[in-house]
Amino acid sequence: MKKIAAFFDIDGTLYRDSLMVEHFKKLIKYDIIDQKGWYEHARDTFMDWDKRQGNYDDYLDDVCELYVKSLIGLDKTCINFTSDQVIKLKSDRVYKYTRSRIKWHLDNNHIVIFISGSPNFLVEKMAKKYNVTDFIGSDYVFENDTFNGTVVPMWDSASKNTAINDFVEKYNIDLSKSYAYGDTNGDINMLRRVGNPIAINPTKELVNHIASDDSVSKIAKIIVERKDIVYSLSPTVDILDI
Repeated sequence: MKKIAAFFDIDGTLYRDSLMVEHFKKLIKYDIIDQKGWYEHARDTFMDWDKRQGNYDDYLDDVCELYVKSLIGLDKTCINFTSDQVIKLKSDRVYKYTRSRIKWHLDNNHIVIFISGSPNFLVEKMAKKYNVTDFIGSDYVFENDTFNGTVVPMWDSASKNTAINDFVEKYNIDLSKSYAYGDTNGDINMLRRVGNPIAINPTKELVNHIASDDSVSKIAKIIVERKDIVYSLSPTVDILDI
């Protein structure tokens, strides 16, 4: 008998920011890496986004590039220690709606899977924290317990699509009855493939993709959580160009 699954992105969908960014901050806090790079390369794009004058994806791209370079040569002991601190101090900083959906899926014996562009060593710890069935994140390659600078990404649609194929085969999943939750355009293929696509606090680009695709727009839900209120919107909601 085929099983029902729920595929969850983490950053911006469950977690209210980026696990990678939180880990980067911890590495700086504990003087494991130099904060100079942050101020020279990522601060301007962060400030633009923080003032709503820039694009969050541009900020994350800058941080990701710097993050990967900063980790080269670090051993697993440092990375595991700071990763543990992120989970200990920040893992409850999640959206109420998404947390409740994870619980609902687990209570109904669904297969719950995290698919995230964040580093696998962080995604694994979040998966254990929320007792999910399985997970996959971007694979940071270590040689002799030292990060060598190679990353196998899991932040784009193609990579997530391949991961879903593997999970479908592994767990005998019926995608037509399954669910997917995402917030950016990297999640669009994940949403397209299931019978119950749900966009949580989506970017404008993702909303436009959903609205222009009849196979998704007719069945998708858009959830926006702000403060202590959760809104359910139509995929055809007007997006203002400001």
